[in-house]
Amino acid sequence: MATSANDRIRRMSVASVYPHYVAKAEKKGRTRAEVDRIILWLTGYSADGLQAHLEAKTTFEAFFAEAPAMNPNRFLITGVICGYRVEEIEDPFMREVRHLDKMVDELARGKAMEKVLRAG
Repeated sequence: MATSANDRIRRMSVASVYPHYVAKAEKKGRTRAEVDRIILWLTGYSADGLQAHLEAKTTFEAFFAEAPAMNPNRFLITGVICGYRVEEIEDPFMREVRHLDKMVDELARGKAMEKVLRAG
């Protein structure tokens, strides 16, 4: 990925993208609560923690850096998102962003929540 695009994403606030995640899910009959569940599963934030970061307009870089407990099963997330194979992305930060993108995409495509959360 181009460095300038990576830098732009690092500086982008989670709050600026979050409504797009929710809209994508809701357009396909899913809910904001399901999007939140994905984010909480991935990062280890509590619902209040997520809300605080949204209100503070935390950057993606800080959001992932400050995550209480990145889920160890996130490496089970594979496949293509935005033209890139998630498991082949070398930059750890961009891999985390694409993990989130991929999970929201799977939710919007109707995948069962247990499968989205890699529950087995």
